[in-house]
Amino acid sequence: MSARSSWKERVQALKQETFTLYLACRHPRVPWYAKGLALIVVGYALSPIDLIPDFIPLLGYVDDLILIPLGFMLVIRMIPDDVLAECRRQSREAVGSATRAGKVAAALIVGVWIIAAVLIIRLVMR
Repeated sequence: MSARSSWKERVQALKQETFTLYLACRHPRVPWYAKGLALIVVGYALSPIDLIPDFIPLLGYVDDLILIPLGFMLVIRMIPDDVLAECRRQSREAVGSATRAGKVAAALIVGVWIIAAVLIIRLVMR
């Protein structure tokens, strides 16, 4: 197995597990505290503010590589097993079928950014 296919599989698994947590947080049988912790973990993952700033060599990414996976694991342990299994099944179906739509959406977003960059460059060059 090549390194590229291994990374591709890992990224796919991460997408699927992230979508599983999203589905679980919308499920009525998931406790409120699991939903709250999931919100904190996702908020921290997406936040530009970290406990250890990313510009510090090596240490800057330690919190991202340790805290976020630990948060995911803790949230997963708080979700009832049958609900998690149901959400994983739904996630497998959705992530597998949404790849074409995701590529189209990504292409549209990149196109908008390119058009915006060209317009900004034109305005600056005047």
